[in-house]
Amino acid sequence: MKILVCISSVPDTTSKINFTADKSAFDKNGIQWVINPLDEFALTKAIKLQESQGATVTVINVGDATTEPVIRKALAIGANDAVRVNLDPKDSFSTAKEIAAVAQNGGYDLILCGKESIDYNGGSVPGMVAQLLNQPFVNASVGLDVNGSEATAVREIEGGKETISVKLPAVIAGQKGLVDEKDLIIPNMRGIMSARTKPLQVVEPSSSEVKVQGVSFDSVPPRAAVKMVSPDNLDELVRLLHEEAKVI
Repeated sequence: MKILVCISSVPDTTSKINFTADKSAFDKNGIQWVINPLDEFALTKAIKLQESQGATVTVINVGDATTEPVIRKALAIGANDAVRVNLDPKDSFSTAKEIAAVAQNGGYDLILCGKESIDYNGGSVPGMVAQLLNQPFVNASVGLDVNGSEATAVREIEGGKETISVKLPAVIAGQKGLVDEKDLIIPNMRGIMSARTKPLQVVEPSSSEVKVQGVSFDSVPPRAAVKMVSPDNLDELVRLLHEEAKVI
């Protein structure tokens, strides 16, 4: 079985987010980059299938050369090889189109990815990839089993969980719960050293088509200063909640 895992390079959750002076783009200066956490759940699931079923795992990233340290980490976690599409993605469609182009030529049985990236939270790439490949798609999966040419996925729905069976090849978008957090793999020294020699193929993009263009970005307004109210002064507390916080 051949598995393709889509990974995004995203800012570490502790990074301070800023935008350029004209607010037209994200300011990348001083940012620490990591594997998108939801993609990491998908990658860990792929490694488990690698161990249990002898699957080969390829990771794919659409990005410029600055994303290669993140790709090497995915290789250190256990992926067999990697593909980087040499494109600074501008929208979900261009990203999905490049992933689909690689997948089309690779003959993959299963495509795994996180349901969204934690930077722009678009959540549209997995579904677009499935549509472009005309393959079954299960979103927000919290469980996955593969038996021969069939996959059984579990996803959360309002008030419960739904179990879905699909024929392979298919696209599965996972989230927290696809594997236990305790099972997420931290690369050891052996994995880091082996990652340096694993194949990383760089391919040029198949298209320059972009359908969505970001116009401007705004930061979240800073939180207002905290006002301390004496526990004996309930009238003042009520006044502040009514006149300033406007919650009552």
